[in-house]
Amino acid sequence: MIRSELIQKIADDNPHLYQRDVERIVNTIFDEITGAMSKGDRVELRGFGAFSVKKRDARVGRNPRTGETVHVEEKHVPFFKTGKLLRDRLNGKA
Repeated sequence: MIRSELIQKIADDNPHLYQRDVERIVNTIFDEITGAMSKGDRVELRGFGAFSVKKRDARVGRNPRTGETVHVEEKHVPFFKTGKLLRDRLNGKA
């Protein structure tokens, strides 16, 4: 599901809301999650999962085409850990 499909689904399920308002709500939620993660905070949505940031140290990599070694800089990557309720629903336990 992509963002526009999510917005449409929520708007369809809530006919009392305007689609532009639903779009603003969804965008605000994603902006808040992104903002919190960019500050290094963890975002937990109970029953769904937790978003966090992990640090990957600098390392020496290898260019697969030429075989030469390259320096890969330190970077921060997003990480998502599913919640127990979501994991159970995916495995047919709930």
